[in-house]
Amino acid sequence: VQLQASGGGWVQAGDSLRLSCAASGRANGRTFSGFGMGWFRQTPGKERELVGVIGRSGNIYHPDSVGGRFIVSRDNAKNTVYLQMNSLKPADTAIYYCAAKVTAIYSGMYYSAREYEYWGQGTLVTVSS
Repeated sequence: VQLQASGGGWVQAGDSLRLSCAASGRANGRTFSGFGMGWFRQTPGKERELVGVIGRSGNIYHPDSVGGRFIVSRDNAKNTVYLQMNSLKPADTAIYYCAAKVTAIYSGMYYSAREYEYWGQGTLVTVSS
């Protein structure tokens, strides 16, 4: 499984960005529709932080730190997961990673970075004040 993240860039506080993560390949006989997907971010010296989860069912979760501003979605026909980021703040500056977990559980949701098996290369988001 390969994940290719894109859409990062430099924006000003209050702006919006949409990140995309295109998946290819299969694992354990499953393709994108059989993956739980997550978005994480990381800054130097800190652990990877969860910013959004979307299960195979389409159920989503966002932590309070980004809730109401970030929305994760997926398009199984395009093998792509998205992260819409609104009202960006300087504190949102980080490298953003998408991740995939191959799962047979349709309703499964995965919140820990350790649960994910495949990772994209990361895309840098810089928010200036």
